[in-house]
Amino acid sequence: MPEFPGDWIVPEWPVCDHAGALITTRTGGTSPPPFASLNLGFRVQDDRGAVSRNREIVRRFLPSEPRWLNQVHGTHVVQADHITGDVDADASFSRVPGTVCTVMIADCLPVLLADRSGQVVAAAHAGWRGLAAGVIERTLEAMEVAPGNLVAFLGPAIGPDWFEVGPEVREAFVLQDPNAEAAFVPLAGGKWLADLFRLARQRLARAGVTTICGGGLCTASDPARFFSHRRDRVSGRMAAFIWLRNQATDPVRPIY
Repeated sequence: MPEFPGDWIVPEWPVCDHAGALITTRTGGTSPPPFASLNLGFRVQDDRGAVSRNREIVRRFLPSEPRWLNQVHGTHVVQADHITGDVDADASFSRVPGTVCTVMIADCLPVLLADRSGQVVAAAHAGWRGLAAGVIERTLEAMEVAPGNLVAFLGPAIGPDWFEVGPEVREAFVLQDPNAEAAFVPLAGGKWLADLFRLARQRLARAGVTTICGGGLCTASDPARFFSHRRDRVSGRMAAFIWLRNQATDPVRPIY
């Protein structure tokens, strides 16, 4: 197996033995600027041939073809094993070894989930709208395991020093949970800086997930490594992948 670019992310978390996971960055692909170079999204006006080649590059490091979603910033969760075409959803789960749950990102937070016993994995796309509407909670419900038996990994997203939002965003969270106030810092003109990582940790903890890894890698502040829609407006898409390992054919891979 060839080595992938060294700045791709392989989660280091307590479920590595039975859950494979990988998060791409913007490096290692074939797309020209402003999508340079590993853009995986077809819906951002990049050359379709370049995107197809980029997906082929990533596919070499996965046990099967990723189950791509048409993400709509909602809360719909689907079983990845049953995806056969375009489906509007923002999260998927699988209980079948080798099926690759996938979400694309360019500031929104990817939340990867796996149970400690190796029975189910999931990936959720958590922008502020989906997060406030309950995409994490809906994903946990679909996995049908005790939340205390789950481990979560928070991938790269827009960081708390960059994510400026209006009062309606703060209200959407604080009305549900007053503790969410701690995730917002006031700015002039009634604006706020929002901490997506903290908000996701709060939602996971409230749901009963006690082991939460990752978080803190900011897409907007690192243009060399990450795409960011908020920063660039015209931007490519990265992706987060998770799957159950088949121990006979998918051993734990080294972290390059």
